[in-house]
Amino acid sequence: MAWKLSEKGHEVTVFEKRDKIGKEACSGLFSERILDFIPQSQKLIQNQINFVLIHFPKKTVRVNFARKFFIMNHADLDRLTADLAQKSGAKIQLSHETRPDLVSFERVIGCDGANSEVRKYLGLPEPKYRLGILGFVAYPERAERVEWVETWPVKRGFIWKITRREEIEYGIIARLEEARNIFDEFLAKNKIKLERISSALIPQGLIIPKNDRITLCGDAAGLTKPWSGGGVIWGLTAADLLLKNFPDLLQYRQAVKKAFYFKINFSKLLIKAVYFLGFSKLLCWLLPKRIKIEGDKLF
Repeated sequence: MAWKLSEKGHEVTVFEKRDKIGKEACSGLFSERILDFIPQSQKLIQNQINFVLIHFPKKTVRVNFARKFFIMNHADLDRLTADLAQKSGAKIQLSHETRPDLVSFERVIGCDGANSEVRKYLGLPEPKYRLGILGFVAYPERAERVEWVETWPVKRGFIWKITRREEIEYGIIARLEEARNIFDEFLAKNKIKLERISSALIPQGLIIPKNDRITLCGDAAGLTKPWSGGGVIWGLTAADLLLKNFPDLLQYRQAVKKAFYFKINFSKLLIKAVYFLGFSKLLCWLLPKRIKIEGDKLF
């Protein structure tokens, strides 16, 4: 956002609460659409993913992606875009509270994550939260590089396995109060010992303020995909809508609602239907063994 606004000639300042750039608790699985938004990210690709295997108790479903996915390091992607923003003229201030009451700025865009201070300042409701946990194991010397991701659906979430360049990542997204126990049981059952474990809140539920000076984007707006918890491509799509409508934040609000409300609600219903069939001993046969979807759009 800062990168593109600066390129358009706007004076932009980014306030980052942490003392460094880079999101660590993220699987870093992006569709190839990332290259449409950030072509320079091509150099960060570690592996290519073409399908996902979903392991239900009685049936495994192979989901082929209409567009391939790439594995990247999310922190490296953040640092790349921050560098592009600075080169375009944006100022980045680290170790700085993201206070929205900065009256010297004509517009304030809250991209400050799941616990957005900007959202709290506006008095908006909290989104629903799930918990994401991930960790890594050393890559087996004789293991082969693979072009797929494996997942195991659990109550209101799933466990995943992603093969990276030099290690294997395991993670879970599930309800706050259940994620840790479910993940521990899975790891113990499969005799998996993780290193470098991290976690993060994953917001769910689109929240865009009706305000002509302050708005939200990305995780701060609860803009994450109901089926995976991922939000980078959706966030970049919303950022593109903001750029097209800037500085009219109310018009941006309408554009985001039009672009995402149906997708969010439709995918929630679809997930419920798939999980119902997948966990049913009598009806799981109704699920096809192989399907093809657009990973970012679902339909």
